[in-house]
Amino acid sequence: MQDPDRHILQSIEALIFASEEAITFQTICQVTGFDLKYRDLEEIVDSLNHEYEATGRTFRIHCIAGGFRFLSQPEHGDLIRKLLAPVIQRRLSRSMLEVLAVVAWHQPVTRGEIQQIRGVSPDYALDRLLERSLIDVRGRADSPGRPLQYGTTSEFLDLFHLPSLKELPKLREIREILQEHEEQQYLSAASIDEPIESGQTGELQDTE
Repeated sequence: MQDPDRHILQSIEALIFASEEAITFQTICQVTGFDLKYRDLEEIVDSLNHEYEATGRTFRIHCIAGGFRFLSQPEHGDLIRKLLAPVIQRRLSRSMLEVLAVVAWHQPVTRGEIQQIRGVSPDYALDRLLERSLIDVRGRADSPGRPLQYGTTSEFLDLFHLPSLKELPKLREIREILQEHEEQQYLSAASIDEPIESGQTGELQDTE
């Protein structure tokens, strides 16, 4: 694709910026009506990222979860984690993160298999993860009772900024994620003196 005009660049930039999740190539073409090849879109994203780099912007467009999304640069991660700590705390409890890790690494996996790995019932966490569309039902196992099997979704990839399941972190890194979550909870408790008003951050904290 030769030097896309400014209208095309700005239209695609606006869609990626406005989307609450990674926006796919198909959706971009459908909404804009542009006749693009996937390689054209990659070149447009590269062009935009070069502009952001040249002007010292703190974000770039990344390809994750089968689509495109704005992400902040890694060097600003600590600062942003402090800002988002209360939100993350309310989004996923430790038990949900642990069950999510088991599902990610052992999928497709049944409730019984998750319980065997963790040593406690995963029912609550599974139900909450299903509500958030981080996991879904993948079928039934060929075992007595034909229990349901679970796997991760594109929303899971989006949450952890993964292009695909091939990029799953190692088990050691998952443990670090869990430790980081605990640190975020500590930061939240240490930095917030007043209760958060209803609706200010969305969901209430999950408890078991």
